[in-house]
Amino acid sequence: MLEWLVVHFCIGVAGTWLARRYALMRSLIDQPGERRSHSVATPRGGGIAIVISLLVAAVALGVRQPEQAPLMLAYGVGLLMVAGIGWVDDHRPLSPWIRLGVHVLASALFALAIGDLYDSMWLGLAAFVSTLVLTNVWNFMDGINGLAASQALIAAVGLAWIAGGAWTLLALALAAACLGFLPFNFPKARIFMGDVGSGAIGFALGALCAVAGARSGERFAIVLLPVSVFLVDATLTLLRRLLRGERWWTPHTQHAYQAWSRAAGHGRVTACYAAVSLMVIIAVWSITPRDAFFITGTVTAWYMCCAFFWLVLQKRFPGAAS
Repeated sequence: MLEWLVVHFCIGVAGTWLARRYALMRSLIDQPGERRSHSVATPRGGGIAIVISLLVAAVALGVRQPEQAPLMLAYGVGLLMVAGIGWVDDHRPLSPWIRLGVHVLASALFALAIGDLYDSMWLGLAAFVSTLVLTNVWNFMDGINGLAASQALIAAVGLAWIAGGAWTLLALALAAACLGFLPFNFPKARIFMGDVGSGAIGFALGALCAVAGARSGERFAIVLLPVSVFLVDATLTLLRRLLRGERWWTPHTQHAYQAWSRAAGHGRVTACYAAVSLMVIIAVWSITPRDAFFITGTVTAWYMCCAFFWLVLQKRFPGAAS
């Protein structure tokens, strides 16, 4: 286990360092602007290191556990599709509809594989939704230093507890790679994750949620806890933009974390989000043995709390740019 973590941490560190050199050489730079939360020109694309780590893990686990090979293959191909379109977008901005189309295909591939493995159409549908939604949630929420990587790290640790078997090791590989990336992105960002990383991380977490949910049976709602903080912020912000008739697919700074970071700074907001998510993971560990009714009630109550605090932050720190 220790060797597994060290290998993927090292891939995260070395891959991010190489990605930064490449980004500077190719002038892949995010410039500051009114629709961005940073004030210094910064290279992008560092998330490719996390993608490489996940692909190495998927290949290794598929070889070591042949019964998981078909699902690992579908996962790896889907991950490559999401990361690939993100990598292209990092070099030359694409239509959001093209990216969404690739995300749909990648999610459908994984959904077909897991539905066939577990002989469940409903699980396949859940996998399609979870991968597609979280791919875009992590892309939407990657806006300030360290936030997307730290939240992915914590969520991966929580899902590792639930997923079991090869997928626990895959979740830990994701956590270790994110830990290797973080020193380059927090507290000062020397490189951003880019679409190549944010979308792929979301896809990986969505796949982990689907597998962990299948393993949890009637207690499947517990998989919603590790990703709750990001999911609530992204969903409520998107709904508000839709109700306002705004172009919801365009860049903006209306998320609760963005509004808060303008007043408190990136470091404090990222740390507070991490502290809340860590408490959620502790709750996951403590309620896992409980029955489905208790878990569903706990998840519902927690999501209501998150929605309340989203409203508080939006009221406390108004003036978000559209």
